[in-house]
Amino acid sequence: MEYTALYRRFRPMTFEEIVGQNHITTTLRNQVIADRVGHAYLFTGCRGCGKTSSAKVLARAINCLNPKNGEPCNECSVCKSALDGSLTDIVEMDAASNNSVDDIRAIRDEVNFLPTVAKYRVYIIDEVHMLSTGAFNALLKTLEEPPKHVKFILATTEPQKLPATILSRCQRFDFKKIPDSDIAKNLEKICKECKIDYTEGAINLIAELSEGAMRDALSILERCAQDGENKIDEEKIKDLVGIPKIEFISGIVEKIINYDGEEALKITKEIIDEGKDINNLLWEMIKYLRDILIYLSTKELSNIYSEQDTKKIEELSSKTNSERLLKIIYSLSELENDIKWSSQKNIVFQVGILKLCSKETMPLEDRIEKLESAIKNGIKVQSNNNSGPKSTGSKQNVDKVTQNYGAGASKTTVKKGADFWQNIVETLKEERMPMLYSNLINARGVLLDDMTLGIEFPDGLTSFGRGVIERPENMAELKRLASLECKKDMRIKLIDKKESVQEDNSNSIDLGIDVNMIDG
Repeated sequence: MEYTALYRRFRPMTFEEIVGQNHITTTLRNQVIADRVGHAYLFTGCRGCGKTSSAKVLARAINCLNPKNGEPCNECSVCKSALDGSLTDIVEMDAASNNSVDDIRAIRDEVNFLPTVAKYRVYIIDEVHMLSTGAFNALLKTLEEPPKHVKFILATTEPQKLPATILSRCQRFDFKKIPDSDIAKNLEKICKECKIDYTEGAINLIAELSEGAMRDALSILERCAQDGENKIDEEKIKDLVGIPKIEFISGIVEKIINYDGEEALKITKEIIDEGKDINNLLWEMIKYLRDILIYLSTKELSNIYSEQDTKKIEELSSKTNSERLLKIIYSLSELENDIKWSSQKNIVFQVGILKLCSKETMPLEDRIEKLESAIKNGIKVQSNNNSGPKSTGSKQNVDKVTQNYGAGASKTTVKKGADFWQNIVETLKEERMPMLYSNLINARGVLLDDMTLGIEFPDGLTSFGRGVIERPENMAELKRLASLECKKDMRIKLIDKKESVQEDNSNSIDLGIDVNMIDG
């Protein structure tokens, strides 16, 4: 007997069997019951989510001799002919390989003929976005006003590539990614029917890897169950798919968080020596970091993690913050793109990991952590002289412990209006805007005129810092806070003292005091 792939063997035969698309199947079933089936449909969504299966079920349902509650019976002569592919009234066409004007003209000529057996002649055009411009134009009139005995069902993964003239002529149904829980339930059902031994962790991992596509999930399951043992577990899946073990992933992430480049390189070398794919490794690292980020915010995790893995994620989340995690994720995404165009993938990958482990790439987060630690533990700070902060690295004690976290320690004489700038910086801290707040720690607020707040940077303003502050949302927040303090609309101007920006500030009021953190 000829072998049939699992995704074909278990293709849904009715609307009820289509997993995770109830919002669509209910509507289609009701249309069949009410005999109000449209003349043209467009099914869109990701791969393997049930578009083609739904099209086939709909084609049988509207032609079935004995429909039951809007479902095809799959027992009558029309349904059986459709299932074995002998019914010429249901035409399936792959637009990827039949995308020319002549192919569509052939359809246009055929629609004038009545169906041979069925009630309707149904054309299912898959990957319709692959049609040429000429082919789309040839289809327009027929699609808008087809004969009463003709129905069109178009399916695509990229609806944005279709002309608006095609979209406007179809009833559009957007298929969503199938939830992992629904995929897992269906996999368990199939495993029991096929007598495949499985672990709950393995099923959950396959559902996670499928990314909402049932076809992909069944392909992974089939590959893992064909080693003769008819048993699957998490380790077997990871070996076959090429995913590094969770210990490797968490190990690299932990070393990056701890800025331990040497140990991170040891782990990456071990993974590369095992022959694991670097792209898979990067993708798993990004997903792992995403889960840490989600745990930081919601204290919730995917059910693919064991109790031990959950404790590890909890430990790592306590060592970092969301800003750092986001920056690492963005850096890994850029590294993934760089690797695609490199002939030395291993070298580019290892250099990228080393860069992430360098403290110089994360100066702002370090500054925040040190400052927060100082405030918690009462560590003394160095008061700056009039020339602004100096990064001398010297360890000097002063008599007064900082009290103004957000504006810094007070100078001997505080000029009138100092509380104004302190309030702005303190508010940024309370609003949890660490990137903006950390760039303003060493800045001073100066009223340039009645409508302008100048922000001076005595020790200079880096291009990275300027980029953070000048983000539209950050400038809008600074303008809002300054306007609230002044009770009138204010403008913001950045002043870099190291670039010798000269402003006549003889009538201005110095509003801020900068602070320079030193190790206690």
